[in-house]
Amino acid sequence: MSSDARACGNRATPAESAPSLRFGYGTNGLADLRLEDALSLLADLGYDGVGLTLDHMHLDPLAPDLAARTRRVAHRLDALGLGVTVETGARYVLDPRRKHGPSLLDPDPADRARRVDLLLRAVQVGADLGAHAVHCFSGTLPEGTDTDTAWKRLAETLVPVLDAAASAGVPLAVEPEPGHLLTTLADFHHLRRILGDPEPLGLTLDIGHCQCLEPLSPADCVRAAAPWLRHVQIEDMRRGVHEHLPFGDGEIDFPPVLAALAATGYQGLTVVELPRHSHAGPHHAAHSLPFLRHAEQTAATVSPPPAPALQQAAPPHGAPSTTPEGSSTP
Repeated sequence: MSSDARACGNRATPAESAPSLRFGYGTNGLADLRLEDALSLLADLGYDGVGLTLDHMHLDPLAPDLAARTRRVAHRLDALGLGVTVETGARYVLDPRRKHGPSLLDPDPADRARRVDLLLRAVQVGADLGAHAVHCFSGTLPEGTDTDTAWKRLAETLVPVLDAAASAGVPLAVEPEPGHLLTTLADFHHLRRILGDPEPLGLTLDIGHCQCLEPLSPADCVRAAAPWLRHVQIEDMRRGVHEHLPFGDGEIDFPPVLAALAATGYQGLTVVELPRHSHAGPHHAAHSLPFLRHAEQTAATVSPPPAPALQQAAPPHGAPSTTPEGSSTP
């Protein structure tokens, strides 16, 4: 990576009191590239890190010699100066016919165990890579399963994963996902209370999802989530439509969001998530970082609002997305 690119990635904003945010790009948006090529691209563009989705094309978590392959990736990340978070949102890594299946909520204990095994592997990979967090989500409510049973399953299946995360020293960052059992920030707190607020349990906050369905604005979501924030995903989005969009194609006002994020002192990665744009991944990666750095510089002049501003009413709780991004659709 060139010194000019790294300098661009770490350029100070006019607000000297707030450290520069650390931006990454998700490999689920670079699925047409070999992992080595994706990492080199991101380093050359000046990114601070990568959101590494464990998938068949990128550090396959189920293929032989995972530990050795992980060591090679760790060495490459170190050589490129890239931080990393480990993501587990691969669509078909466990089941070639069911998107994100099996989940932690499946009625079959053997199926739930397969998802737990994947997360345990992810925690070990995260520890071996020096990741700042391992991401996961709940899954959709299975047909015929009531919500009380689903929450009980979710809590029970996460216990061994949280134990492993505690031993590895890597936070588990659960993501509220539209259409899933755990959809909102309120749902995250419900899970936290069920589990007794374990120390390794943290939050992945997707800024687009906040725009999509949270009652608070995205900036207010950041402030509300700050104590539990372990990982951040970012993209543009429209209200009520779960579709990950390139920056400028949606409705989000990003400077206030980045100002709020900087004010929290969050120093993990903020990862661009454009999984349906892999066909033009290098293009979007090249354009996303300058957009975010410009928004960050603009954020230095943003004053915090006098009070949280509520957006229009959110879609019904747990309602699946009506767009292709939703996990209940192909």
